[in-house]
Amino acid sequence: MNRSDGRVPMQTRPCTIETDYMKTADGSCLISTGNTRVICTASVEEGVPPFLRGQGRGWVTAEYAMLPASTGHRKPRDGIKKDGRSVEIQRLIGRSLRQAVDMEKLGERTITLDCDVLQADGGTRTASITGAYVALVMAVHKLMQNGLLQVNPIIGQVAAVSAGLVNDTPLLDLCYVEDSNAQTDMNLVLNHRGEFIELQGTGEGRAFTQRELDTLLAYGRAGIRGLMRTQRQALADYGAHLLPAPRLVVATGNAHKLEELRAILSSWDLVSMQSVGFTDDIAETGTTFEQNAVLKAEAVMKETGLPALADDSGLSVDALDGAPGVCSARYAGEHGDSAANNRLLLQNMEGITDRRCRFVCAVALALPGEATRTVRGECEGTLLAAPRGESGFGYDPLFLYRNDKTFAEMSGAAKNKVSHRARAMEQMRAVLAEVL
Repeated sequence: MNRSDGRVPMQTRPCTIETDYMKTADGSCLISTGNTRVICTASVEEGVPPFLRGQGRGWVTAEYAMLPASTGHRKPRDGIKKDGRSVEIQRLIGRSLRQAVDMEKLGERTITLDCDVLQADGGTRTASITGAYVALVMAVHKLMQNGLLQVNPIIGQVAAVSAGLVNDTPLLDLCYVEDSNAQTDMNLVLNHRGEFIELQGTGEGRAFTQRELDTLLAYGRAGIRGLMRTQRQALADYGAHLLPAPRLVVATGNAHKLEELRAILSSWDLVSMQSVGFTDDIAETGTTFEQNAVLKAEAVMKETGLPALADDSGLSVDALDGAPGVCSARYAGEHGDSAANNRLLLQNMEGITDRRCRFVCAVALALPGEATRTVRGECEGTLLAAPRGESGFGYDPLFLYRNDKTFAEMSGAAKNKVSHRARAMEQMRAVLAEVL
């Protein structure tokens, strides 16, 4: 279907966050998502509600209101008793943002997040959550700058977006015209680990299917990734260093490989696929490193719903027409038997003087709702006739780099500066900076 503003189905409205909007607040911003505009402020007070006194824990709460001229018809101001919708939304904002804070580290103080809608065109509650998070971090940053907090209490990044079915079409970030005609209305609140804090979905016009739900969730995850990038950019001068690193699942069971990747991509929180519940075997049926990397990354992403990174790497020997190649890990038959693989390789190279070889690494990044991206890195070397060195893994003891050391003789830090994986990951780092 054609959207009124020309967006494609999985595209969010343009979002801007203007920080330090209210000079009198401890943290503040004006968030604009399309024609929806919300002022979000954070106010810090010493002390906590009576039910928390003496426990050494802090509290985060929220209030929400739509200003009289925020809609096409004047909305009466909330009196002492708020309308039910405002109460529901402010409770959602409060419980969502409490997930971002370690209350014990905050200490016995209260942070109140006020979200006042200046102009409403759909998605006011989700915009309030996304903007209030920025105001919250700014307030914590001020507390730490003033020496009132010694330890960072921010433990999560939180953002929210709406989605729904309109004319049987899944759409992301509904404006008012779409929201008022939606068959299914959904709000998603996620943290930086891709975990759900809140998922509200209602079949208002009709029930929705599992496939439609999966599509809406994929759209929502993609939209929230973009909103989190906007949050981090807005907080560049106001506490971005306090934010946790975005989570990325690595599609590998190889502990050595995961350790290398963590050292290379230290700006992201890399976790193993087993730690998020993926234990299936992935058939590497591709004929190229890129194909196998994509197979692994997409399998983990589809099962977990999380951004997934996978690499397929191996040794390519010129004299053997590129073998072991994609069969490097199972060259001798059993997957991961490095000693047997090395022995077979040396046997196949007996009497051959051309010892040129290269390590190759293809890396794939699979993101829900987006096309999978791939990069490739290579490192040239010479194949020795006997292993040297005790470090590394796989074919490292046979691979002589141009510094006259094998990868197994080099420290992990030295290897990670020049290896095929490091060269591929250098390219992937630039990709990750754009999309996570």
